[in-house]
Amino acid sequence: KLPMDERRAWIEDRVHLLEEAARDPLGPGGGFWLDAEDPWQCLACCFEIERARASGDPATYMCRLPVHQDGSCNGLQHYAALGRDEAGGEQVNLMPRERPGDVYTGIANVLKRIVAEDAKNPEDPETQALAIALAPHVDRKLVKQTVMTSVYGVTHIGARQQIQNRLKERDAVEDENLRYKMANYAARRTLDALANLFVNARDVMAWLAECARVVCSQGRAVEWTTPLGLPVVQPYRAKSQKTIRTLVQSFVLQFDNDENSVAKAKQRSAFPPNFIHSIDSAHMMKTALACHDAGLTFAGVHDSFWTHAGDVPEMSRHIREKFIELHSEPLLEMLYEELKEKYPECAHEIPPPPLMGD
Repeated sequence: KLPMDERRAWIEDRVHLLEEAARDPLGPGGGFWLDAEDPWQCLACCFEIERARASGDPATYMCRLPVHQDGSCNGLQHYAALGRDEAGGEQVNLMPRERPGDVYTGIANVLKRIVAEDAKNPEDPETQALAIALAPHVDRKLVKQTVMTSVYGVTHIGARQQIQNRLKERDAVEDENLRYKMANYAARRTLDALANLFVNARDVMAWLAECARVVCSQGRAVEWTTPLGLPVVQPYRAKSQKTIRTLVQSFVLQFDNDENSVAKAKQRSAFPPNFIHSIDSAHMMKTALACHDAGLTFAGVHDSFWTHAGDVPEMSRHIREKFIELHSEPLLEMLYEELKEKYPECAHEIPPPPLMGD
């Protein structure tokens, strides 16, 4: 994660490696691309750079590689924007900073500090032992999946399993019982680190879940309208069952039925991530429309927006302008008023949106 001038210098220092990779990818000096995070994408880029240089005029070369701009943990970006969470927003590049932020490294650093403090605390010998055992293994990769899925409502159990898998992949701990305890401790502390960094964002998540709980208590499914005017209804209901008996065995079929009662737990846990997805999709559509109006070729998958190399600066501008335009609307207040109007029988129980940050 480097500033643009340092990225340019990094490439210029390695032009000879790119040339060798393009000319003889499997040769003795052409294996540069094999060490990349995405080797095949790196090799394709090496080919394209070499073709551009060989054209004699790289500035007018027609590049055929799509270039994508990804969000910095996009769900957390939207949560931070909704809660006007300055500290959290800085971690996901919503605030000006000299170098690009990396929220996964940020959480890993907070976790390192928490683990170091626990390792020095003799009052809880069991936690101290787990902290000492975990300390050498705390890094970006250990926490990345948990941070990514935190916006989708990952539970402690889910986070524990994710971290346990990472520890197992790196053969960090052979003893399965100890690995389980370390993962359990790490999951708890990672979620603590997230709560410490994204205070306002966590308040927004909790508010959305509480709104869903109130609505479901009336036996109703949660409904809302996206910023683009698209109505959304959460479909989660209890499953119908039918037992099939044959001469050999009996088995139970489960199927959906819109007349069944709502699945309250699922409605509640799914509403925060689904609402964020609806905001996310509105941002993508607004960006796509702006790019279309500007004559740019555009493709998008979730928070990854693609265009041709020569159009990246303009697309980047549209991405940021549409994000600001979207979050300039009082989205939480609008949702609050809509929920009260849709569910008058429990309007008095729906809490107002949480206080915003700076």
